[in-house]
Amino acid sequence: MFTQPSRLYRALAIAEAITWTILIAALIARAAGAPGIVVTIGGGIHGFVFLAYGATAILVALNNRWHAGTAVLAVASAVVPYATIPMEIWLHRTGRLAGDWRLDASDDPRDRTWFDRLMRWFLRRPWVLGALIAIAVVALYVILLLVGPPGGGSAPCSCG
Repeated sequence: MFTQPSRLYRALAIAEAITWTILIAALIARAAGAPGIVVTIGGGIHGFVFLAYGATAILVALNNRWHAGTAVLAVASAVVPYATIPMEIWLHRTGRLAGDWRLDASDDPRDRTWFDRLMRWFLRRPWVLGALIAIAVVALYVILLLVGPPGGGSAPCSCG
């Protein structure tokens, strides 16, 4: 299914947009009187997919050798609701999602660096890479849960 970086990136970009919908719907439901747990659940789902999208954007950026600014923009697009979709379209149209996973060294001198050799090693073992990314995402997710929600607390909004 994810035989190409573009497919993996697209799947996570769409998932990120869907979880924005879940989170926004949960916030509306809470404002309409639903219990606060709906936001906790929606926020948890969104937070996990947000981290998975960020990890995917970084992996694809490294594989496709994006400039640092493009990688930062791709990750930052997850902060704005639904922005991962136009970001994916732009990356696709500009050819930044073109190509396959770099499993073998090419004539490019960058392929001789330790970093590219390590990345190819992991890309040839997608289960190991997937497990490593999943462990990192779960660990970061747990740390962020322990730190607490954005904004520093769970007090109800006293807006207007």
